[in-house]
Amino acid sequence: MAPDQTAPTTTPVVPTLASPPEVAPEASRSDAAASPAPVVFDVADLSVYYGRFRAVRDASLQIHQHEITAFIGPSGCGKSTMLRCFDRMNDLIEGCRVEGTLRYHGIDLYDAKIDPVEVRKRIGMVFQKPNPFPKSIYDNIAFGPKLAGLKGNMDDIVESALRRAALWDEVKDRLKKSAMGLSGGQQQRLCIARAVAVEPEVVLMDEPCSALDPIATARIEDLIDELRASYAIVIVTHSMQQAARVSQRTAYFHLGDLIEVGETDRIFTNPRHKLTEDYITGRFG
Repeated sequence: MAPDQTAPTTTPVVPTLASPPEVAPEASRSDAAASPAPVVFDVADLSVYYGRFRAVRDASLQIHQHEITAFIGPSGCGKSTMLRCFDRMNDLIEGCRVEGTLRYHGIDLYDAKIDPVEVRKRIGMVFQKPNPFPKSIYDNIAFGPKLAGLKGNMDDIVESALRRAALWDEVKDRLKKSAMGLSGGQQQRLCIARAVAVEPEVVLMDEPCSALDPIATARIEDLIDELRASYAIVIVTHSMQQAARVSQRTAYFHLGDLIEVGETDRIFTNPRHKLTEDYITGRFG
């Protein structure tokens, strides 16, 4: 995937997924058998502070290409804070600071020379509540590619994004109508289409199904599974059932600590930490 050719830059940009990974030759910090998929993010001893409050403490994990990694844990445990580190959204929060190392294909995302806007071009985000722009369906999808200066036929770009979000057949005859007239599930798929329209390399999802009914949730989950063929995906969810259904790896957070991370099947059937077992079995949370 070629980087943006139109926006001039004087600072290093993040490489594409096609670039050779330059990660440190460390074994997985959780399961003995590391995933065979290439490492996209390598996180080491990461802490996140809001003023004096440390919301995430010394977290270390890896995110792999073509895998869905689920962050689970009770409310306020640091899941969303951790997620926002991957696209530097926490930079927008006054008083927030990040310590430790977060490498993307071997490049430190928090190096002073890295442009956070460029990072967000490469890493898409889908939020908890569907947030379509008060524009037409077409303009919602075209907004990002136009802003990023993507070249190509815009009609084709819009259609491709809507097809990848499994929404094209439902909206192809009303592209010029307001996106606000879509159902909740359709709006969330529209937001996913909007995220993938700019050709990101990673898609982050913060509770993407929490406001949806079971039928819409099932459609979003099927879509997430399809998208992992093209992207690395990280999803925050309060639903352990959802994490078990959609993810290949699961990370459990508790009061700001990353307690355990590993293959989803193992985490749910043979957790290695008592806190993980207590949460999964419903003893608290």
